[in-house]
Order: sequence, then C-alpha cells, then structure tokens
Amino acid sequence: MRRRTTFVSLGLLAACIVCTPAFAAATKPVGPTTHPAAGPGALPVVKPEPSGRLEKLLAGDVPASVDDLKAMEQRFREVAAKVTPATVGISSRGGGGSGVIISADGYVLTVGHVTREAGRDVTVLLPDGRRLRAKTLGADLGVDAGLVQILDKPPGKDGWPHCEMGRSEDLKPGQWLLAAGHPGGFQRGRTPPVRIGRVLRNAPTMIVTGCTIVSGDSGGPLFDMDGKVVGISSRISGPLDGNIHVPVDAFRRDWGRLAKGEVFGFRGGGASVAYFGVMPDPASSELRIGTVVTGSAAEKAGARVGDVVKEFDGKPVPDWLTLVRRITERKPGDKVAVTVLRDGKTVKLNVVLGRREQ
Repeated sequence: MRRRTTFVSLGLLAACIVCTPAFAAATKPVGPTTHPAAGPGALPVVKPEPSGRLEKLLAGDVPASVDDLKAMEQRFREVAAKVTPATVGISSRGGGGSGVIISADGYVLTVGHVTREAGRDVTVLLPDGRRLRAKTLGADLGVDAGLVQILDKPPGKDGWPHCEMGRSEDLKPGQWLLAAGHPGGFQRGRTPPVRIGRVLRNAPTMIVTGCTIVSGDSGGPLFDMDGKVVGISSRISGPLDGNIHVPVDAFRRDWGRLAKGEVFGFRGGGASVAYFGVMPDPASSELRIGTVVTGSAAEKAGARVGDVVKEFDGKPVPDWLTLVRRITERKPGDKVAVTVLRDGKTVKLNVVLGRREQ
C-alpha cells in the first residue's frame, strides 16, 4: 500500500480560518521531564518575515495572502514528518486505539478507555509495522488518561522514536494544532494520517479542537506547531468541531500515580464511570450548558442548553472541573439533584446518572 499522510488543502485551510471560533482557559500542573522529540529530517523551511509573521499566523492571526497559507502548510508538513514516527497503534484483546511514545525507554501516552486497567498485555504497533510487547500501567478514568510501557529493549543508543511533552496550559485561543492517529484502526504501510485544526476551548479536564478525530484515533497525540505533545485524543461530542482531547498536563500532574499502575478517577471496581451528559458553553464564563448529549442522563432529567449549573447533589459547583470530579466520584445509577438557573429561575433536576464504559 502506498504510504500517505493526510493534509488540508489551502482552500480548506482558508475556510477553517474563517469559520472556526476559539476560546481558552488554563491551569498550571507540573509533571515529569521528557526527552526531546526525534524523527526524520524536516522538509525545507519557508522562513517567516523578520516580524515573526508565521508564528503570529500559527497563533491565530488571519492569513492575508497565498504566501501566508503556503508558509503555514509548509510548517504543518514539517511537524507531521517530525512526529508521525512516534505515533503508534495499540492492540489488545477486545479492542485498541492509538498512542504516542514520549520517552526513549518506551513510555506511551494514550487514553484510559484503551488501557482500562493496569497490568494488561498489549501490543504497540510502530508505523513501519513492527510489533512491540507492552503492558498497561495506570489510568485516570475521570479525565480518560492512560499510560503504557513498551517491554521490548530499545534499539540503539537513541532508544524508541519519541516526542517531547509540551504544556497544555500554554494553549491560546485560535492556535493551530495537529492531531495524528490511526483512524479506522492501524493499517500496515500507512503513515498515521494527520488533521489540522485550532483550539476551540482549553480547560483543566479537556481541550476541544477543530482537529477531526474518529474511531481508532482514541489515544492519538495532539501536537503544537513545535511538535510537542499537548493533548491525547479522547472522544467526540456530536458536531465535527466537538473533538475532545485529554490535556497533557493531566499526565504531568499525576505522573507518579500513573507510572505506579494506579487506576483512579471513579468509585467502585467496574470498568465504567458515572456519566451526566453535558458539555460547557465555551463562550460563557459561567457553568452554562452548551450541549446536552442525546439520550444522556442530563437529557432525560430535563437539562437544556443555556442552563447554568449551580449545585450538584446539594453542593455548590464553582467550575467545570469541580463538576466533573463530583460526577466521577459517584456510581452509574446513583440518583442526584442538580440545581440550574434557567431564565432567571432556579430549577431542580432529578438525575439518574448514566454509565460511560471505559
């Protein structure tokens, strides 16, 4: 099969620039130091103007010429060539997904619903088709973060191809990113396809982007334009611009627990977490609901887009991170009262929490 990497055209890029909104929020977690990125030589560089025009474009400025678009596309190609060797597939009994190697000795970031539990034997698939023995380590099922370690001995003194971890706190509104993975599942001989998009929302528990992800991309890396990992693709929420990624800072914050093989972020022994079924409105500074997932516990309880969440189970919720934590502390099937503000009036919702399989 011919090797191929997927890019947006200049026309599509221009359309994305016009149509994609952007919003951001940030926290400041800490975590491990990782090794510099490794990969094949970059393509010829289109040098930006002395004013740093290219960097401004990649940060969200609107292109003003075809030359601007060509310079951006060139950077996208350079980043793709740099990061795809470390973008891997993960295969196990009962499923799999994608991942990214972030250290020479073989630590792999992925999502919790791919690893599910510690100590499972899995196979890491390199883009060149090599199959490596690996084992799942810890997982934070609350934010959907998972860690895997390759067991095979690294080749040579440089170890496994790997990419450096960046910091998701640094993401800004409108910033261009690149997502890689194995949509539809790993295919031998196919370079991991990449997708380009911008930051739509950046919060402590999730990054929402315009980088389209589909089944098979779960666990795939999200890169900034320096080729550093800033997120891990987790799931989608309805529309094409509802692509949700785990912030890489979540891995930094709980690196010790993940590396030790601890599975946390939910209550109980099953491989599932409680699920409410709402997404925040990125344009609001309040806990305003922007999306109610069809068929979810929230929809069944009568939650509406525009509702502002005030209390969960009788306790105030000052931010979305607190709400997510309160939900993941409960079990599927638990009955809780959720108080919202709707058109200036207080409304109490009686919710039976649903189940999200991990």
